[in-house]
Amino acid sequence: MIKRIGADIVLWLVSGTICILWRLAASKEQIWSYILLFLAMMALWIVLGLLFRKYSRSYKESWYWQEMLSMLLDAGTMCLLVWQVFPLLPWTFSAAVGYWMIGIIGTLDAVVILVTHYVKYALNMDKPVLEVEQRINARVTRLDEARSPESLETIHQAVLSLTTEEDYQMLLGRARLGSRQTKIVANTDRFSIMQLPEYQYRTIVDLTLLNNTRGINKRFCMVNQKLPDDGCYVCCYRPQEYVKQKILNRYPPVINKLVYALYFLRKRVLPRMLMTSRLYYDITRGRKRMLSKTEVLGRLYYCGFVVDEIVPMGHIEYVFAHRHSQPYPQEQLKLYGPLIKLPRVCKDHEIVYFYKFRTMHPYSEYIQQYVFDQAGGMNIADKSDNDWRITSWGRIFRRYWIDELPMLWNFLKGDVKLVGVRPLSRTMFDSYPADLQEKRTRCKPGLIPPFYIDHPNSFEELFASENKYLDEYLRHPFLTDTKYFFLTLRSILFRRVHSA
Repeated sequence: MIKRIGADIVLWLVSGTICILWRLAASKEQIWSYILLFLAMMALWIVLGLLFRKYSRSYKESWYWQEMLSMLLDAGTMCLLVWQVFPLLPWTFSAAVGYWMIGIIGTLDAVVILVTHYVKYALNMDKPVLEVEQRINARVTRLDEARSPESLETIHQAVLSLTTEEDYQMLLGRARLGSRQTKIVANTDRFSIMQLPEYQYRTIVDLTLLNNTRGINKRFCMVNQKLPDDGCYVCCYRPQEYVKQKILNRYPPVINKLVYALYFLRKRVLPRMLMTSRLYYDITRGRKRMLSKTEVLGRLYYCGFVVDEIVPMGHIEYVFAHRHSQPYPQEQLKLYGPLIKLPRVCKDHEIVYFYKFRTMHPYSEYIQQYVFDQAGGMNIADKSDNDWRITSWGRIFRRYWIDELPMLWNFLKGDVKLVGVRPLSRTMFDSYPADLQEKRTRCKPGLIPPFYIDHPNSFEELFASENKYLDEYLRHPFLTDTKYFFLTLRSILFRRVHSA
């Protein structure tokens, strides 16, 4: 209650200041009378608000129409008093000033109410977090029997109504459509999945295009619950690259880039922003969304699956996965803004969060090991060569160190110094030799690592480079950092060294 009364006092101060400044411009006479009027009307507004129970409910408990009705009753009663009572009082100022104050405070209050309830709506404060049911180990209960030719033909025709003959033949062999342990679903509302009995089907083939599905994580979690241990799941989506290429080919040069930028803003940026995500999906119902390969695979891993195979079929990609574990604890809001914070091992083994601009597609963190396995492991930069999780603008950001600009905040906070070994993730730190780990944790990490001077090509060369720097730094801190700073500057200017 105190916070809400305080908010109204602030709004009244704004309203009164506007009216008093207006009177000062017109006439400076009796200005104290208008100040007293302002104070009296502010007190009356708060008293009426208490009478109409305007302050009795918290923002989370109140409804928009309740807030607006209380405000209108408050403003209407005050206008009635100004109309009927003011002429009877021995005051010399015009009642118009009172109406102006009420009008301004009413407008400001309406805006605050609207913004407050939109924020509550946008943050899903009235929707519970998805709870994932714990389950015990389970085997498939349905016998592995072959379907009759009539039943298989019915499935054949049903699949053809959704996709092509080539897709059907591919699914017939890979997803074992001829077995009664395989179930096909194709509803966007998840109802058909909810109705499935648990553990009866070894394979669930979902022919619903994920691009037209709202609540993908909920859908995946439901499938996870219905499948037995190691059960198979097949889903399909239209890749973002196909949509991009289609737009670029449809329009002439330059214009096509502009059209795609606007399309990308509407289909990828707005759905990811905190204040527009829910509104976007309520309006579009999740239809025709853009999905990258990274996001689809990352969502599957986030929901407890492991990807086995990706089969491209024209402009559609089919993902074959199997249930591996319980889903990660589901979050109410799973948004990916432009900034990320990454835990890094620093001096004295302290875990410090470093800020960077996002350069990867959403859900990329859940498939890091998958990407490393495909690439044969991580490189000396704690990354994967030709990492397809990186966005096109992300590669530009990384090339010119733009993604690391937010780390200047860590520099200002004192988390890092200008020159030093770079802060490492726990996984990368654990791969270092014990003696080098000990040296690293004796020194504060830096923004400019010796990596850009020695250009190591293997882990052995990387360890030697950092050992050399740390040994020099522990003997002569200032001189070493000064030398390495100017050597790095020379590498950037004359050797065209750039970020990984």
